[in-house]
Amino acid sequence: MTDTNDIWRWPAHAVADAVKAGKITAVQAAESALGRMEAVNPALNAVVVSTADEALAAAAEVDRKLAAGEDPGLLAGVPVTIKTNVDQAGHATSNGLRLQKDLIAEIDSPFVASMRDAGAVIVGRTNTPAFSLRWFTRNSLWGTTKNPRDFSLTPGGSSGGAASAVASGMCAVAHGTDIAGSIRYPAYACGVHGIRPTFGRVPAVNFSGAERNIGGQLMAVSGPLARTIEDLRIAFAAMSAPDIRDSWYVPAPADMPALPKRAAICTRPDGMNTDPKVAAALEAAAEALRAAGWTVDAVETPPLRPAVTMQLILWMAEFRGAGEEALRKEDDPDANFVYAQLCRHAAKDDRDPIDAVLWALRERSSLVRQWQTFLAEYPVVLLPISAEPPFPDQLDVSSEDAFDRVIEAQLTQVALPVTGLPALNVTLAMDDGAALGVQMVGPRYREDVILDAAEVIERARPVANPVDPAG
Repeated sequence: MTDTNDIWRWPAHAVADAVKAGKITAVQAAESALGRMEAVNPALNAVVVSTADEALAAAAEVDRKLAAGEDPGLLAGVPVTIKTNVDQAGHATSNGLRLQKDLIAEIDSPFVASMRDAGAVIVGRTNTPAFSLRWFTRNSLWGTTKNPRDFSLTPGGSSGGAASAVASGMCAVAHGTDIAGSIRYPAYACGVHGIRPTFGRVPAVNFSGAERNIGGQLMAVSGPLARTIEDLRIAFAAMSAPDIRDSWYVPAPADMPALPKRAAICTRPDGMNTDPKVAAALEAAAEALRAAGWTVDAVETPPLRPAVTMQLILWMAEFRGAGEEALRKEDDPDANFVYAQLCRHAAKDDRDPIDAVLWALRERSSLVRQWQTFLAEYPVVLLPISAEPPFPDQLDVSSEDAFDRVIEAQLTQVALPVTGLPALNVTLAMDDGAALGVQMVGPRYREDVILDAAEVIERARPVANPVDPAG
């Protein structure tokens, strides 16, 4: 007889398989996740809105479909969380803001609807910093989220609540968003896996608010975080179901021709001052690929630093006008400080604001071309997620020098979204017992390639998950 007390420990694919096989019910899976949430969330503050009643009703519907002989979906009964910066019908799209605590979404964002259609059971909504603006997770509405592996370290941001929730077993899959590392870095910080899909691959629209400016439209994506690569794969498949309501959606096929098992490794892209521990993780990942028959060459990648300038220009364009007014009204101390630092860095570019945006959009084409050409030779690229292991919590707002240290270390996270390429964090166990992540980048619409490579690394150096809050 199956023990249902610890279903919260199970990966998503195991839950879905067991539900479909009748070994457990979707209601049992939901109750287990909700029980785990009740036990550990008070210490972590990862889930800021529990949706327990809705979850149990959704789980009962999955069980009904099964009993009626209907297809319950790819994620049948899988407990998931949704980040508070996207529309989920009946809930506030707060984005960590007191200003938006009553901005109730009337309909789901497209990918949220797709996850429901695939049988996912939404158990809660996860925390994010104000405006989703940091690699740390604290705001004046919901407070601070903790890293379950070590409370002294950041859980990452902006999807810090998502990473903390999935790492601690409150859900099997967590939704996150990424415009400058907000999926990849929380996954790295909390020791799980997370994928930033190709721009346009996962349809996402917030119908509760105005359309974003061009920078956000071109670079912000939604994607999953999970404890296994297989779970990333099935969650990504569910989230990327077609929906023409996203004007940038690209109906790329799921099955594409095989590519050579050839990868590049670059431990210090554009002169990044990479910590030896981070470099060791990259080398361990490369060795795992080589042992599985991959060719892995140490080479220099196309440039990344120009893309950081492009990001800053487009970020500032995003916040001019209504954004700055919202900053003043919200008056969140962290957001105020971070925005001032971003303005300070952006001021290094002395172009007229309109000319700067036009320059960024023009030069982006050249940068994308260089990376696409490089990826035609090396379909997988291994890069640091960050130049450093996870930061002490709240480091970025402790001083201007600390902010500069943080943003310099996050070079690859800030730069890569400008290209629109898919990238993921795969966490691997190191020889000293630590869990540390490696970034994998692939060609546009070839999430399959980097997921395949990540599975090789995961098998070679598996990480124990979920974890109990370490304090």
